[in-house]
Amino acid sequence: MTTKPQKVKKIVLAYSGGLDTSVILPWLKDKYGCEVIAFAADLGQGADELDGIKQKARASGANKCIVADLRKQFAENHCFKLLAASALYEGVYMLGTAIARPLIAKAQVECAKAENADAVAHGCTGKGNDQVRFELTYMALAPKLKIISPWKDPSFELTSRQAAVRYAKKRGIPVAQTKKKIYSRDRNLWHISHEGGDLENIANEPASSLWVMSVPLSAAPNKPGYVQIDFKSGVPVALDGVRLGGHELIARLNALGGKHAIGQVDLVENRLVGIKCREVYETPGGTILFEAHRALESVTLDRETLHYKQQVALKYAEMVYYGQWYCPLREALDAFIAKTQQKVTGSVRIKCFKGRAATAAIDSPNSLYSPALASFTMGDEYTPSDATGFIRLFGLQMKGRGNPRG
Repeated sequence: MTTKPQKVKKIVLAYSGGLDTSVILPWLKDKYGCEVIAFAADLGQGADELDGIKQKARASGANKCIVADLRKQFAENHCFKLLAASALYEGVYMLGTAIARPLIAKAQVECAKAENADAVAHGCTGKGNDQVRFELTYMALAPKLKIISPWKDPSFELTSRQAAVRYAKKRGIPVAQTKKKIYSRDRNLWHISHEGGDLENIANEPASSLWVMSVPLSAAPNKPGYVQIDFKSGVPVALDGVRLGGHELIARLNALGGKHAIGQVDLVENRLVGIKCREVYETPGGTILFEAHRALESVTLDRETLHYKQQVALKYAEMVYYGQWYCPLREALDAFIAKTQQKVTGSVRIKCFKGRAATAAIDSPNSLYSPALASFTMGDEYTPSDATGFIRLFGLQMKGRGNPRG
Protein backbone atom coordinates (compact mmCIF):
# COMPACT_ATOMS: atom_id res chain seq x y z
CA MET A 1 0.00 0.00 0.00
CA THR A 2 1.30 3.43 -0.91
CA THR A 3 0.21 6.76 0.48
CA LYS A 4 0.05 10.04 -1.34
CA PRO A 5 2.77 12.28 0.12
CA GLN A 6 1.88 15.56 1.76
CA LYS A 7 2.66 18.72 -0.14
CA VAL A 8 5.88 19.91 1.44
CA LYS A 9 8.21 22.68 0.33
CA LYS A 10 11.15 22.21 2.69
CA ILE A 11 12.00 19.69 5.41
CA VAL A 12 14.38 20.01 8.33
CA LEU A 13 15.54 16.54 9.36
CA ALA A 14 16.96 15.77 12.80
CA TYR A 15 20.22 14.28 11.53
CA SER A 16 22.85 12.33 13.46
CA GLY A 17 24.91 10.92 10.62
CA GLY A 18 24.06 7.43 11.82
CA LEU A 19 22.53 4.64 9.81
CA ASP A 20 18.86 5.57 10.14
CA THR A 21 19.04 9.26 9.30
CA SER A 22 21.66 8.66 6.59
CA VAL A 23 19.22 6.54 4.60
CA ILE A 24 16.14 8.56 5.54
CA LEU A 25 17.62 11.75 4.04
CA PRO A 26 17.69 10.52 0.43
CA TRP A 27 14.42 8.68 0.98
CA LEU A 28 12.75 11.97 1.94
CA LYS A 29 14.09 13.70 -1.15
CA ASP A 30 12.84 10.89 -3.37
CA LYS A 31 9.37 10.82 -1.85
CA TYR A 32 8.66 14.52 -1.37
CA GLY A 33 10.80 16.02 -4.14
CA CYS A 34 11.74 19.02 -2.00
CA GLU A 35 14.71 20.56 -0.21
CA VAL A 36 15.94 18.70 2.85
CA ILE A 37 18.08 20.43 5.46
CA ALA A 38 20.04 18.19 7.81
CA PHE A 39 20.07 19.54 11.35
CA ALA A 40 22.66 18.10 13.74
CA ALA A 41 23.08 18.97 17.41
CA ASP A 42 26.46 18.91 19.11
CA LEU A 43 25.63 17.53 22.54
CA GLY A 44 29.15 16.39 23.31
CA GLN A 45 28.95 13.10 21.42
CA GLY A 46 32.52 13.59 20.25
CA ALA A 47 34.53 14.08 17.08
CA ASP A 48 33.97 10.50 15.93
CA GLU A 49 30.35 11.34 15.18
CA LEU A 50 30.63 15.00 14.21
CA ASP A 51 33.78 15.11 12.09
CA GLY A 52 32.79 15.26 8.46
CA ILE A 53 29.08 15.24 9.24
CA LYS A 54 28.37 18.16 6.89
CA GLN A 55 30.15 16.45 4.02
CA LYS A 56 28.34 13.20 4.77
CA ALA A 57 24.96 14.95 4.83
CA ARG A 58 25.62 16.61 1.48
CA ALA A 59 26.82 13.31 0.02
CA SER A 60 23.51 11.80 1.13
CA GLY A 61 21.59 14.52 -0.69
CA ALA A 62 21.11 17.30 1.86
CA ASN A 63 20.74 20.79 0.44
CA LYS A 64 22.34 22.16 3.58
CA CYS A 65 23.65 20.85 6.89
CA ILE A 66 23.48 22.94 10.05
CA VAL A 67 25.35 21.90 13.22
CA ALA A 68 24.39 23.67 16.46
CA ASP A 69 26.69 23.60 19.50
CA LEU A 70 24.29 22.90 22.38
CA ARG A 71 26.74 21.41 24.88
CA LYS A 72 26.63 24.13 27.52
CA GLN A 73 22.87 24.50 27.25
CA PHE A 74 22.43 20.73 27.45
CA ALA A 75 24.57 20.44 30.57
CA GLU A 76 23.27 23.41 32.53
CA ASN A 77 19.62 23.65 31.49
CA HIS A 78 18.84 19.96 31.11
CA CYS A 79 21.30 17.57 32.79
CA PHE A 80 21.63 19.72 35.90
CA LYS A 81 17.84 19.91 36.20
CA LEU A 82 17.75 16.12 36.23
CA LEU A 83 20.40 16.22 38.92
CA ALA A 84 18.51 18.73 41.06
CA ALA A 85 15.36 16.63 40.74
CA SER A 86 17.25 13.38 41.54
CA ALA A 87 15.33 11.92 38.61
CA LEU A 88 16.02 8.27 37.79
CA TYR A 89 13.68 6.24 35.60
CA GLU A 90 12.88 2.88 37.19
CA GLY A 91 15.45 3.63 39.87
CA VAL A 92 18.58 3.41 37.71
CA TYR A 93 18.32 5.06 34.27
CA MET A 94 19.77 8.58 34.27
CA LEU A 95 17.73 9.57 31.22
CA GLY A 96 20.65 10.53 28.99
CA THR A 97 18.75 9.98 25.74
CA ALA A 98 15.40 11.15 27.06
CA ILE A 99 16.67 14.50 28.35
CA ALA A 100 18.47 15.27 25.08
CA ARG A 101 15.53 14.84 22.70
CA PRO A 102 13.47 17.89 23.73
CA LEU A 103 16.51 20.14 23.34
CA ILE A 104 17.34 18.75 19.89
CA ALA A 105 13.72 19.07 18.79
CA LYS A 106 13.50 22.65 20.12
CA ALA A 107 16.64 23.68 18.22
CA GLN A 108 15.34 21.86 15.14
CA VAL A 109 12.08 23.81 15.30
CA GLU A 110 14.04 27.06 15.60
CA CYS A 111 16.07 26.01 12.54
CA ALA A 112 12.88 25.25 10.60
CA LYS A 113 11.51 28.70 11.38
CA ALA A 114 14.77 30.41 10.40
CA GLU A 115 14.94 28.45 7.12
CA ASN A 116 11.23 28.97 6.30
CA ALA A 117 10.66 25.21 6.29
CA ASP A 118 7.14 23.89 6.59
CA ALA A 119 8.00 20.41 7.88
CA VAL A 120 10.24 18.65 10.39
CA ALA A 121 11.28 15.01 10.28
CA HIS A 122 13.01 12.50 12.51
CA GLY A 123 14.42 9.01 12.13
CA CYS A 124 12.92 7.41 15.23
CA THR A 125 11.41 3.97 14.87
CA GLY A 126 7.74 3.23 15.47
CA LYS A 127 8.60 1.04 18.46
CA GLY A 128 10.68 3.42 20.52
CA ASN A 129 10.24 6.30 22.94
CA ASP A 130 12.09 8.91 20.90
CA GLN A 131 9.29 9.31 18.37
CA VAL A 132 7.09 10.52 21.23
CA ARG A 133 9.73 12.84 22.63
CA PHE A 134 10.39 14.54 19.31
CA GLU A 135 6.80 14.85 18.24
CA LEU A 136 5.47 16.12 21.58
CA THR A 137 8.10 18.87 21.43
CA TYR A 138 7.15 19.76 17.85
CA MET A 139 3.50 19.91 18.87
CA ALA A 140 4.21 22.07 21.90
CA LEU A 141 6.51 24.58 20.19
CA ALA A 142 5.37 24.68 16.56
CA PRO A 143 1.98 23.01 16.12
CA LYS A 144 1.63 24.25 12.52
CA LEU A 145 4.72 22.46 11.25
CA LYS A 146 4.08 19.21 9.39
CA ILE A 147 5.61 16.21 11.14
CA ILE A 148 7.15 13.51 8.96
CA SER A 149 8.01 10.19 10.58
CA PRO A 150 9.24 7.78 7.88
CA TRP A 151 9.19 4.71 10.10
CA LYS A 152 5.43 5.13 10.54
CA ASP A 153 4.88 5.64 6.79
CA PRO A 154 3.47 2.44 5.19
CA SER A 155 5.59 3.10 2.09
CA PHE A 156 8.85 3.16 4.06
CA GLU A 157 10.60 -0.07 3.19
CA LEU A 158 13.77 0.34 5.30
CA THR A 159 12.21 -1.06 8.45
CA SER A 160 15.14 -3.23 9.51
CA ARG A 161 18.75 -2.31 10.08
CA GLN A 162 19.84 -4.94 7.59
CA ALA A 163 17.67 -3.34 4.90
CA ALA A 164 19.03 0.09 5.82
CA VAL A 165 22.61 -1.16 5.50
CA ARG A 166 21.86 -2.58 2.05
CA TYR A 167 20.22 0.72 0.99
CA ALA A 168 23.19 2.73 2.29
CA LYS A 169 25.67 0.59 0.40
CA LYS A 170 23.60 0.89 -2.77
CA ARG A 171 23.63 4.69 -2.40
CA GLY A 172 27.30 4.83 -1.49
CA ILE A 173 26.61 6.13 2.02
CA PRO A 174 29.27 5.01 4.54
CA VAL A 175 27.91 3.58 7.80
CA ALA A 176 29.68 2.18 10.87
CA GLN A 177 27.28 -0.72 11.49
CA THR A 178 27.60 -4.12 9.87
CA LYS A 179 25.16 -6.93 9.23
CA LYS A 180 27.09 -9.28 11.49
CA LYS A 181 27.05 -7.18 14.64
CA ILE A 182 24.76 -4.21 14.89
CA TYR A 183 24.39 -2.01 17.98
CA SER A 184 22.17 1.02 18.01
CA ARG A 185 24.01 3.63 20.04
CA ASP A 186 23.12 7.09 21.23
CA ARG A 187 25.90 9.18 22.72
CA ASN A 188 26.07 12.63 24.21
CA LEU A 189 27.90 14.47 26.97
CA TRP A 190 25.82 12.76 29.67
CA HIS A 191 25.90 9.12 28.54
CA ILE A 192 25.97 6.48 25.84
CA SER A 193 23.33 3.81 25.31
CA HIS A 194 23.67 0.45 23.59
CA GLU A 195 20.87 -1.74 22.26
CA GLY A 196 20.24 -4.39 19.64
CA GLY A 197 22.50 -7.12 18.33
CA ASP A 198 23.44 -9.78 20.88
CA LEU A 199 21.92 -7.64 23.67
CA GLU A 200 18.44 -8.58 22.45
CA ASN A 201 19.02 -11.96 24.10
CA ILE A 202 18.81 -11.18 27.82
CA ALA A 203 20.87 -14.29 28.55
CA ASN A 204 23.92 -12.59 27.00
CA GLU A 205 26.23 -10.65 29.26
CA PRO A 206 27.48 -7.40 27.72
CA ALA A 207 30.82 -8.08 26.07
CA SER A 208 33.92 -6.33 27.40
CA SER A 209 34.35 -4.78 23.96
CA LEU A 210 30.93 -3.06 24.21
CA TRP A 211 32.01 -0.30 26.62
CA VAL A 212 32.87 3.04 25.04
CA MET A 213 32.96 5.75 27.73
CA SER A 214 34.28 3.45 30.45
CA VAL A 215 36.56 0.47 30.89
CA PRO A 216 35.25 -3.00 31.77
CA LEU A 217 35.03 -3.50 35.53
CA SER A 218 37.80 -6.10 35.30
CA ALA A 219 40.13 -3.43 33.89
CA ALA A 220 39.43 -0.79 36.56
CA PRO A 221 42.57 0.23 38.51
CA ASN A 222 43.31 -1.16 41.96
CA LYS A 223 43.89 2.32 43.36
CA PRO A 224 40.87 4.61 43.94
CA GLY A 225 40.48 8.09 42.47
CA TYR A 226 39.09 11.05 44.41
CA VAL A 227 37.38 14.25 43.34
CA GLN A 228 35.83 17.15 45.26
CA ILE A 229 32.68 18.65 43.79
CA ASP A 230 31.48 22.09 44.90
CA PHE A 231 27.76 22.87 44.68
CA LYS A 232 25.91 26.14 44.88
CA SER A 233 22.13 25.89 45.35
CA GLY A 234 22.14 22.36 43.99
CA VAL A 235 24.24 23.16 40.91
CA PRO A 236 27.77 21.73 40.55
CA VAL A 237 30.14 24.62 39.90
CA ALA A 238 33.69 23.39 40.52
CA LEU A 239 35.94 20.33 40.63
CA ASP A 240 38.82 20.29 43.11
CA GLY A 241 38.40 24.03 43.54
CA VAL A 242 38.49 24.87 39.83
CA ARG A 243 35.34 26.55 38.51
CA LEU A 244 34.11 25.09 35.24
CA GLY A 245 31.25 25.45 32.80
CA GLY A 246 28.69 22.69 33.07
CA HIS A 247 29.77 20.85 29.93
CA GLU A 248 33.44 21.02 30.93
CA LEU A 249 32.67 19.75 34.42
CA ILE A 250 30.71 16.75 33.13
CA ALA A 251 33.43 15.94 30.58
CA ARG A 252 36.12 15.84 33.28
CA LEU A 253 34.00 13.61 35.50
CA ASN A 254 33.34 11.32 32.54
CA ALA A 255 37.09 10.82 32.17
CA LEU A 256 37.52 10.02 35.87
CA GLY A 257 34.43 7.84 36.12
CA GLY A 258 35.20 6.02 32.89
CA LYS A 259 38.66 5.13 34.15
CA HIS A 260 37.10 3.44 37.19
CA ALA A 261 34.17 1.73 35.37
CA ILE A 262 31.62 4.00 37.06
CA GLY A 263 28.04 4.27 35.81
CA GLN A 264 27.48 1.00 33.91
CA VAL A 265 23.84 -0.11 33.91
CA ASP A 266 22.23 -3.15 32.27
CA LEU A 267 18.47 -2.63 32.31
CA VAL A 268 15.34 -4.21 30.89
CA GLU A 269 13.17 -1.09 30.92
CA ASN A 270 9.50 -0.46 30.32
CA ARG A 271 9.08 1.74 27.29
CA LEU A 272 6.25 4.21 27.02
CA VAL A 273 4.77 2.30 24.08
CA GLY A 274 4.38 -0.80 26.25
CA ILE A 275 7.40 -2.85 25.16
CA LYS A 276 10.09 -4.16 27.46
CA CYS A 277 13.50 -3.43 25.97
CA ARG A 278 17.01 -4.17 27.13
CA GLU A 279 19.35 -1.21 27.24
CA VAL A 280 22.92 -0.97 28.43
CA TYR A 281 23.99 2.48 29.58
CA GLU A 282 27.21 4.22 30.55
CA THR A 283 26.87 7.43 32.57
CA PRO A 284 30.20 7.85 34.39
CA GLY A 285 30.19 11.57 35.21
CA GLY A 286 26.45 11.65 35.91
CA THR A 287 26.74 8.80 38.40
CA ILE A 288 29.42 10.67 40.32
CA LEU A 289 27.29 13.82 40.35
CA PHE A 290 24.16 11.99 41.50
CA GLU A 291 26.02 10.45 44.43
CA ALA A 292 27.56 13.78 45.43
CA HIS A 293 24.24 15.60 45.15
CA ARG A 294 22.44 12.89 47.15
CA ALA A 295 25.04 13.15 49.89
CA LEU A 296 24.79 16.94 50.08
CA GLU A 297 20.98 16.84 50.21
CA SER A 298 21.17 14.32 53.04
CA VAL A 299 22.66 16.97 55.34
CA THR A 300 20.96 20.12 53.99
CA LEU A 301 17.31 19.07 53.54
CA ASP A 302 14.94 18.42 56.42
CA ARG A 303 13.26 15.02 56.56
CA GLU A 304 9.81 16.03 55.30
CA THR A 305 11.16 17.98 52.32
CA LEU A 306 13.61 15.22 51.41
CA HIS A 307 10.96 12.50 51.55
CA TYR A 308 8.43 14.48 49.55
CA LYS A 309 11.09 15.37 46.98
CA GLN A 310 11.76 11.66 46.53
CA GLN A 311 8.13 11.25 45.46
CA VAL A 312 8.41 14.19 43.08
CA ALA A 313 11.56 12.66 41.58
CA LEU A 314 9.59 9.61 40.43
CA LYS A 315 7.06 11.76 38.58
CA TYR A 316 9.76 14.03 37.17
CA ALA A 317 11.68 11.05 35.78
CA GLU A 318 8.52 9.66 34.20
CA MET A 319 7.72 12.97 32.52
CA VAL A 320 11.23 13.25 31.07
CA TYR A 321 11.12 9.64 29.89
CA TYR A 322 7.69 10.18 28.33
CA GLY A 323 8.84 13.29 26.45
CA GLN A 324 6.73 15.74 28.46
CA TRP A 325 9.48 18.31 28.94
CA TYR A 326 7.44 21.21 27.54
CA CYS A 327 4.55 20.57 29.88
CA PRO A 328 3.14 22.92 32.55
CA LEU A 329 3.47 20.27 35.25
CA ARG A 330 7.20 19.84 34.60
CA GLU A 331 7.65 23.59 34.88
CA ALA A 332 5.68 23.61 38.14
CA LEU A 333 7.78 20.77 39.53
CA ASP A 334 10.92 22.72 38.59
CA ALA A 335 9.69 25.59 40.75
CA PHE A 336 9.27 23.22 43.71
CA ILE A 337 12.67 21.64 43.11
CA ALA A 338 14.37 25.04 42.82
CA LYS A 339 12.98 25.94 46.25
CA THR A 340 14.38 22.75 47.77
CA GLN A 341 17.82 23.51 46.35
CA GLN A 342 18.32 26.93 47.93
CA LYS A 343 20.36 25.50 50.82
CA VAL A 344 22.03 22.66 48.88
CA THR A 345 25.43 24.36 48.93
CA GLY A 346 28.75 22.84 49.94
CA SER A 347 31.42 20.36 48.92
CA VAL A 348 31.42 16.59 48.58
CA ARG A 349 34.47 14.39 48.15
CA ILE A 350 33.79 11.28 46.09
CA LYS A 351 35.83 8.08 46.00
CA CYS A 352 35.77 6.22 42.67
CA PHE A 353 36.78 2.60 42.92
CA LYS A 354 35.94 -0.60 41.04
CA GLY A 355 32.68 0.57 39.49
CA ARG A 356 31.39 2.47 42.51
CA ALA A 357 31.19 6.16 43.34
CA ALA A 358 31.02 6.53 47.13
CA THR A 359 30.86 9.57 49.37
CA ALA A 360 34.08 10.11 51.32
CA ALA A 361 33.35 13.49 52.94
CA ILE A 362 30.65 16.19 53.07
CA ASP A 363 30.96 19.81 54.09
CA SER A 364 28.21 22.45 53.99
CA PRO A 365 27.60 25.78 55.71
CA ASN A 366 23.92 24.82 55.74
CA SER A 367 24.33 21.39 57.27
CA LEU A 368 21.51 20.25 59.56
CA TYR A 369 23.64 17.44 60.93
CA SER A 370 24.52 17.85 64.61
CA PRO A 371 27.25 15.59 66.01
CA ALA A 372 26.01 16.33 69.52
CA LEU A 373 22.47 15.15 68.73
CA ALA A 374 23.63 12.18 66.66
CA SER A 375 26.06 10.94 69.30
CA PHE A 376 25.18 7.92 71.47
CA THR A 377 26.33 10.00 74.41
CA MET A 378 23.34 11.73 75.96
CA GLY A 379 23.69 15.45 76.47
CA ASP A 380 21.66 18.52 77.33
CA GLU A 381 20.38 18.76 73.74
CA TYR A 382 18.19 15.66 74.11
CA THR A 383 16.16 14.44 77.05
CA PRO A 384 15.58 10.68 76.70
CA SER A 385 12.48 10.66 78.89
CA ASP A 386 10.71 12.91 76.37
CA ALA A 387 10.67 9.98 73.97
CA THR A 388 8.36 8.01 76.29
CA GLY A 389 5.37 10.27 75.70
CA PHE A 390 6.17 10.65 72.01
CA ILE A 391 6.20 6.90 71.46
CA ARG A 392 3.03 6.41 73.52
CA LEU A 393 1.10 8.90 71.37
CA PHE A 394 2.70 7.83 68.08
CA GLY A 395 1.76 4.20 68.72
CA LEU A 396 -1.70 4.84 70.20
CA GLN A 397 -3.62 3.68 67.14
CA MET A 398 -1.51 0.54 66.88
CA LYS A 399 -2.11 -0.23 70.52
CA GLY A 400 -5.83 0.29 70.06
CA ARG A 401 -5.91 -2.06 67.07
CA GLY A 402 -4.14 -4.75 69.08
CA ASN A 403 -6.51 -4.37 72.05
CA PRO A 404 -9.77 -2.96 70.60
CA ARG A 405 -11.76 -3.16 73.85
CA GLY A 406 -9.07 -1.33 75.81
